[in-house]
Amino acid sequence: MFNRGRKEICLKSFLALFLAIMLVAGLGAGCDFQGGQGEEVVEEASLSEEGEEEKDPVVVKLEGRDAGFSNPFTHYPRMRGTVMKKVFDSLLEPDEEKCIPWLAKNWEIGEDGKTHVIDLQEGVKWHDGEEMTARDVVFSFEYYQEHPPVFIGEVLTQPDYIESIEATSDYQVEIITSEPNSTFYCEAGMLRIIPEHIWEGVDNPYEFTEPESTIGCGPFVLTDYSKEHGTYRYEAFDDYWGPKQRVEVIEYVPVSDEILALEKGDISITRISPDLVSRFEGDPQFQLEESPAFAGTMISFNMNENEIFQDKRFRQAVTYALDKDEIIEKVLRGAAKPGSPGILPMDHQYYNPGLSEYGHDPDKAREILDELNLDGEDLSFELLVAEGPELRAGELIKEQLSRVGIDLEVVAADGKSRDARANEGKYEMAILAMGAWGLDSDYLRIRYHSGLGQDVGGSATAVLGRNQGYENPQLDKLLEEQLRETNLEKRQNIIFEIQEVLAEEVPEVPLYNNYYYYSFRPEEYDGWIFMFDHAVMEHAKLSYLERN
Repeated sequence: MFNRGRKEICLKSFLALFLAIMLVAGLGAGCDFQGGQGEEVVEEASLSEEGEEEKDPVVVKLEGRDAGFSNPFTHYPRMRGTVMKKVFDSLLEPDEEKCIPWLAKNWEIGEDGKTHVIDLQEGVKWHDGEEMTARDVVFSFEYYQEHPPVFIGEVLTQPDYIESIEATSDYQVEIITSEPNSTFYCEAGMLRIIPEHIWEGVDNPYEFTEPESTIGCGPFVLTDYSKEHGTYRYEAFDDYWGPKQRVEVIEYVPVSDEILALEKGDISITRISPDLVSRFEGDPQFQLEESPAFAGTMISFNMNENEIFQDKRFRQAVTYALDKDEIIEKVLRGAAKPGSPGILPMDHQYYNPGLSEYGHDPDKAREILDELNLDGEDLSFELLVAEGPELRAGELIKEQLSRVGIDLEVVAADGKSRDARANEGKYEMAILAMGAWGLDSDYLRIRYHSGLGQDVGGSATAVLGRNQGYENPQLDKLLEEQLRETNLEKRQNIIFEIQEVLAEEVPEVPLYNNYYYYSFRPEEYDGWIFMFDHAVMEHAKLSYLERN
């Protein structure tokens, strides 16, 4: 059990009460507070007592589970590190549209794309009262080079990518990189800044779980944590530099049934399945919100296993044969959007709305297959799926493709076994599902660039560690260009063009991007938002802060 801050809070309360008693006692005895200041204090106190009602603190309760210790090195990857991010601030923070200035009040990128001048907020305090300066930022970057935290961007792990970093004043940092990289801004901006005066003597941060390891400069202080029960308690930091907290206390509490816990008031918000929407939408005490569609499911072709998959016309035929709307309705009860042939989902900030779509057109599929002169070819393939919704999707896909002469054998495995087989390249076609489709569009390079190696790039299976054999020099060139382009408008144009190539090539078939429903009581708390790249309301730091 971890508990910090109780003694400090109690001491402050005691001192405040003691001071009030002494003031009243002093006035009653005729003490002079120089120039009548004592009378003003009594009058203000009276107005406060008579004119204002004391409000109960706003307490938000979330579903509890152990997500590790709340510092950048010891939390688990699950829950996107929110148990740590409430405590530690970063140079940038995601809002609904983009990465916005946070500890960095201004960030200038030079014309060379390699020089970054970062002006910091002034008057930022660590939870122990010390001031945060540029030196802490420099220290954090240098410390992370030697000791990578749980979350760190790919570019930041490259040796010698940061050629120099220095504090040019107490509130300015200059970073010079070896080459331009469009992902550096947000990846560097999302690093949590840690206090040098605490971490400079820590040789092994992965085992450092003393109370001082959770001293950050974020809006909340961790005051209680139980690994055994998966409970956390955070209290608003009084001297927080940024937007005022709308919530005084955030608690993570264990529940056995999230829906019943929400209805009983044991938790403040939860995700609900589509079949439960009617249970809440008619109840005026609850509000429903639909998340961005950032989880995705697709068909992957293993082009290393079967040469027929290497012909884009065959992949196009499969796409025309599919009825995505039927799959969405029957598997997900309508709670998804059709996958874009350009891969980036419709809710992505760089989604290209001008792509030519593949409608459900079995006649077109048969026409393409006839043009391929596949007479005598075996059009029977194994479709690897995970048990559960993917199995149902696989059966529907089998039915749909059979109508154009393609026969599938649906092979189901548990999720881990499916992933292992995909990772080893032991499949012909597979249904693969993953989240995080809303992240920076550079993931298209990681998935589809042919030069990243067998164990790094190539399709969705790149996430699982295996290249599925797709190569396209034109696409490679565009993927490299977007990585080097730091001008946001120019980069967007390149990414739009990348999506056009992907839509034509169909290296994979995105079936759908599903979204979630969230339910909460607006009278209890209504500050919830979605980050532009993430579909979980309670993970957004800005959900708990005042907005302009």
